[in-house]
Amino acid sequence: MDKENENHWDLENLTPIRDKVYQYIKKAIIDGELKAGERIVERELAEKLNISRTPIREALFRLESQGFVKTLPRKGVVVSQMSPDEIVEIFTMLSVLGGLAVKLAAQKINDERMFQLDLLIGEMNSVLSGQDTTKDKDQFHLDIVESIYKAAQSPKLYEIVSSLFEYIRAFAHLSHEQPGRRKQALQEHLEIVRAIRNGEAELAENLMKIHIENSKKAYLAAYK
Repeated sequence: MDKENENHWDLENLTPIRDKVYQYIKKAIIDGELKAGERIVERELAEKLNISRTPIREALFRLESQGFVKTLPRKGVVVSQMSPDEIVEIFTMLSVLGGLAVKLAAQKINDERMFQLDLLIGEMNSVLSGQDTTKDKDQFHLDIVESIYKAAQSPKLYEIVSSLFEYIRAFAHLSHEQPGRRKQALQEHLEIVRAIRNGEAELAENLMKIHIENSKKAYLAAYK
C-alpha cells in the first residue's frame, strides 16, 4: 500500500473499526495499491494500522465473500484475479442495470439536473479539446460515472450499480492501457450525458450499452 496512507489509527474515532478496515483494504485494491496476487498479511497490516488482528480478519472475511480476496493453501490471503468469465459476467449485469439507470435519468430530468449536466458537458468538452489539462483523468472519470448514475434518482439502483462498478475499478487500469481508450471512453460518456440532458431515454440507454460493450472489449484485450 502507499506509504502516504500509513498511520496509527485512533480507535476512539473509528466505530466500528472492522468497517473502517474493510473500506481501507477495499480502497487499496480498487485504487491498485494492492494488486492481483499480492499477499495481505494480517500481522503486518495490524502493526501498520496499530490495531489488533481481529478486525482485519473480519474485514478480510467480508472481502473474500465479495470476491475481492481469496485464501490460498500455504500462501494465505491474496488479492483476487478476475477471470475472463467473471469480467464478462460483471459487464453483462452492468449493461442491463447501467442502461436502466441512464434511461431513468433521462425520464426524470428537471431544470436543476439539466443545469448540473450542462456544467459537466462543458468540463468534458474542455478536457477532450485539450483546453483543460489540470484534471486528474481517472478521478474525473469516476466523477462522471457517479453523476450519471445518481441522475437516475434511485438509491437502491445506484447502490447495486456502484457495487458492480467497484469490481471494474479493481482492474480499470488494464483497459486504459489500450491506446486511445481513455479518450474514447470520455467521448462516449459525453454522448450519454447529452442524451440524458435532452431527455432522450432510449438513446441514452443504447449509448450506455455500447459504452459498456466497448469497455468490456478493452478489458478483455488488456487481460490477454
